[in-house]
Amino acid sequence: MALAIRVVYCGACGYKPKYLALKKKLEDEFPGRLDICGEGTPQVTGFFEVMVAGKLVHSKKGGDGYVDTEVKFLKLVAAIKAALAQG
Repeated sequence: MALAIRVVYCGACGYKPKYLALKKKLEDEFPGRLDICGEGTPQVTGFFEVMVAGKLVHSKKGGDGYVDTEVKFLKLVAAIKAALAQG
């Protein structure tokens, strides 16, 4: 069964391309193992929140910014690998 990844992003801020880029990068890293869904907020929120198996692991509102560096991406990869290992 695929691992659930949920991304809530600011749709009103135009963050959809950032979500789609992250989705592709994660799908390339874990082909066929993830179920990634994105939700764009209709109002301005500044959100770019990433949840792995229901746990918040990246929060732009919490000070993490975008997933725009290798370090931030690898943090997500580590969280996904840990969740996959738990089954």
